[in-house]
Amino acid sequence: MLITTCCRCSHLQQFIRRIKYQTRHLTTTTQVCNMNIFDQQTKIHQKNMAAQLPDHQVYDYLRDEVAERVADRLADITRFFPKALDIGAGKGYLAKQVHKDEVGHLYLLENSEKMLEHCTDVEVETTKIISNEEAILPFENDYFDLAVSSLSMHWINDLPGILSEVTRCLKDDGVFIGAIFGTDTLYELRCSLQLAELEREGGFGPHISPFTEMRDIGTLLQRAGMNLTTIDFDEITIDYPSIFELMEDLKGMGENNATWQRKSILHRDTLFAASAIYQAMYGNEDGSIPATYQILYMIGWKPSETQSKPLERGSATMNFKDLTNVVELEKNDK
Repeated sequence: MLITTCCRCSHLQQFIRRIKYQTRHLTTTTQVCNMNIFDQQTKIHQKNMAAQLPDHQVYDYLRDEVAERVADRLADITRFFPKALDIGAGKGYLAKQVHKDEVGHLYLLENSEKMLEHCTDVEVETTKIISNEEAILPFENDYFDLAVSSLSMHWINDLPGILSEVTRCLKDDGVFIGAIFGTDTLYELRCSLQLAELEREGGFGPHISPFTEMRDIGTLLQRAGMNLTTIDFDEITIDYPSIFELMEDLKGMGENNATWQRKSILHRDTLFAASAIYQAMYGNEDGSIPATYQILYMIGWKPSETQSKPLERGSATMNFKDLTNVVELEKNDK
């Protein structure tokens, strides 16, 4: 019997929160400790298969949207970057958003050859490089003025290592701008699958990859040698007809699960149970289901003598108590 609205009972809601907490705890531990979580060869195969779909462009909506938001953050920096690096360029989602007055030459680094073949109609001059994103970056020290990455670093095992490589390749006062999936991404799908497997199979396995906690991003950037860091996030909610269309779109994006410990089989009755749970717990009034994508944005600068320095401690010339008087004076002047 499928689980329906009875899933809303209090003890089950407490269990869901416990699952979510355990997943977050596991995410933080694995990312920081540089464990070997992801099968890179499987991920490359998944991306190549997604790129060869006849309607591959239909599944680009999320990456295009996030790339546009990363490009907006780049546009806020009033500087021209002669040489820039795009890590995990994919089909050139971010490259299509960059203009000639912002970047002179853009190097596209991608481990999926089929994905990179779709990078066309780009305004700036580009160089395509097929390389493992987890390996040492094939560039000299102090080579780039800018490095960017949009929704690719969540598949990297050694995230501190790649960020250190980015710092090495950047010139002094160079900037890194990145976007990565956060912990709350697809929490509805994760909880629904876990509850369905517990009900049907007596246990559950990982179907969704672990993601990075927002509080860890600043630490990772600082460990990599960057300063003047800025971190913020968006939550993008997209409605799907059912869990089946959601999972089909994830496959079309090349976002299938690629962890070493992933389950190779998702039983049909478990999937139907997960669909019923998803609809009962999170479904919209019109019958569709929402899927949440949490996007973490990070900006870090390579240290330079020309950068602004914070004033020495105790050098302030105004007391916080005087702020009230300043506001009163401004009101009187008006």
